[in-house]
Amino acid sequence: MEISGSSRTTAQHPPGQEFSTAPGDAGEPCDLVTVPARQGLEAVDILRRGVTPAGAAPVVGPVLHDGPCDTLGFLVPPGTAAAWDMPGSACTQTNGRGLRIPAEPPVIGSGWLLPPESAGAVTDPAVLRRALGEAARLIEAADRCH
Repeated sequence: MEISGSSRTTAQHPPGQEFSTAPGDAGEPCDLVTVPARQGLEAVDILRRGVTPAGAAPVVGPVLHDGPCDTLGFLVPPGTAAAWDMPGSACTQTNGRGLRIPAEPPVIGSGWLLPPESAGAVTDPAVLRRALGEAARLIEAADRCH
């Protein structure tokens, strides 16, 4: 995963055949939303402390941290890439390969921020979109104060 400028990300390391949705689920694929690490970390915090209207904590799926590229990758349901248009992020389609998420990160220099065995199912893209938007607003406000 790579950052191009401050407002756009691209997938330098697109997900390979290693990815699927939830640990132990070998049949369903996933897509990968990548964002700058600062915004992604804010979004993870927002998602982990937030509560959905139904009263349940939002599900945060596995999150990959690519240190050399300073990005986070959120696993989301298949098909998300087709409609993902959020500025400052990219969504890579895994083409329905449907294999398991690896225990070890698939990219050298990356690591799991939220590993598959301790995270929930993939992150809901609508919930992720709201959290990323809120994170961007918080970062912008903090940067204006400096």
